[in-house]
Amino acid sequence: MQPLDIIHKYYKPGTKLYDIYISHVTDVTNKALLVAQKHPELAIDVKFLEEAGMLHDIGIFKTRAPHIACEGNFPYICHGFLGRELLTQEGLPRHGMVCERHTGTGLSLETILQKKLPIPHRDMRPRSLEEKIICFTDKFYSKSQLGKEKPIKKIRESLRNHDTHQVEIFDEWCEFFL
Repeated sequence: MQPLDIIHKYYKPGTKLYDIYISHVTDVTNKALLVAQKHPELAIDVKFLEEAGMLHDIGIFKTRAPHIACEGNFPYICHGFLGRELLTQEGLPRHGMVCERHTGTGLSLETILQKKLPIPHRDMRPRSLEEKIICFTDKFYSKSQLGKEKPIKKIRESLRNHDTHQVEIFDEWCEFFL
């Protein structure tokens, strides 16, 4: 499986959205691969990590986020489960789980219900090591500041705006992965 074959089904090369998508997922994937390289003792599935890193945001085109050229109908928070649906249809359910579980540091069912998020009511926290690594490295790159890695302090501030528990998880991942 070649991630670019799937990406090209949904994103047209040469468009602003394609350029944003490729830049972001490449940065996230490269950082994820560095984490894997730094931790050979974890026996990370590097091939899967690379594929899933490139596909983790595949659902963004279905959302409405004009500042990054997304002209879909769904709120941006939906891109994870929409990506899961797409990749499951593509025969890649394991890759799809990475899509669904990478928002913030993951979303618990309790958080989804408390915040009345417009997403399916199920636990969406990363479970596998590969899911956690992609979720973690995704926090370092935004789609509005392409190619620019965010400092840990800014990531923590952003996560704190959503939930202090998210900061605790991120801090644990910093200790473990960096």
